[in-house]
Amino acid sequence: MLELKNLTKVIGEKIILRNITLTLREGETLAVIGPNGAGKSTFFKCTVGLLQPSSGEIILDGEAVKKKSAAVKKKIGFLGHESFLYSNMTPLENLRFYGKLFKVRDLEKKSKELLKEVGLYLFRDTPIHSFSRGMLQRLAIAKVLLPEPKILMLDEPHTGLDQEAVALLNRIIKEKQQGGTSILIISHDFEQVHALADRVAILKKGKVVDTIELAQHLDLQEMKAWYEKVVKEA
Repeated sequence: MLELKNLTKVIGEKIILRNITLTLREGETLAVIGPNGAGKSTFFKCTVGLLQPSSGEIILDGEAVKKKSAAVKKKIGFLGHESFLYSNMTPLENLRFYGKLFKVRDLEKKSKELLKEVGLYLFRDTPIHSFSRGMLQRLAIAKVLLPEPKILMLDEPHTGLDQEAVALLNRIIKEKQQGGTSILIISHDFEQVHALADRVAILKKGKVVDTIELAQHLDLQEMKAWYEKVVKEA
């Protein structure tokens, strides 16, 4: 589905990512965790096509992904720290705008269905400049889902969400995964990682230092202990 081969990113004289090789399998939820300064944000930006790696390859369905390539736009939906929403528009207008960019079929129907799914339908005609952080995140999630991407890339998606919104996001993630969507999550929230991920990779100093399958039935405390041990020894 998605392969990273010897991914390296150098900014100035500093090596941010070091020969990362990692695979995201079809229908899998992979979480990437690590201490501050590990390179998680740069890793995310390179993977979704916002930054060009200095060397290495990103292979999507057998094709090399380049910065801003059509393959990224069509097959990967990403949610980062920036929502890329227009504050003077309503939720429905934002979805219409992005839906036209991605040539989404049945755009009006899908937009309204997604707004219902994320709990914003009653606010569909309200300009979003007065929305809370949680409401904006809900709309950003709807925007990402609109083109029905094969892969979802989520960078700290639970940040700023209340418990209801967290439960909503997790339900959507699990439903998409069951439908065959591959999901990569960058997170520092161990509880959410444990609840959602099939596999976890630890990034430290720009390198993937270990991975583990959560299908091994590790509980949350065991996962934390594994993380702390690997980070200390790596």
